Amino acid sequence: MSDHTTTHSEELSALKKIEGQIQGIQRMIESKRYCIDILTQLSAVAGAIMRVEDNILTRHLEGCVNRSLSRGRQEREEKIKEIISLLKKFRKY
Repeated sequence: MSDHTTTHSEELSALKKIEGQIQGIQRMIESKRYCIDILTQLSAVAGAIMRVEDNILTRHLEGCVNRSLSRGRQEREEKIKEIISLLKKFRKY
């Protein structure tokens, strides 16, 4: 029961920027930069990933889940189980 109408292409530019940040962090480590500077950049990357995650989750809830809730009982129950499982995964980190 996958409803894949969203492409998430809006997030590609953010992910490419994150990729560049990761490469920058690698260069910082190779050049033996100060630990605090590296940690600051790692924190920025983690925040950027969380924003991408938030955007995709929001679109999923507003689109896929919203459509499922207006359909039959079985599909609604499956979608609710999916969301509960997803939230359990998110709480692990």
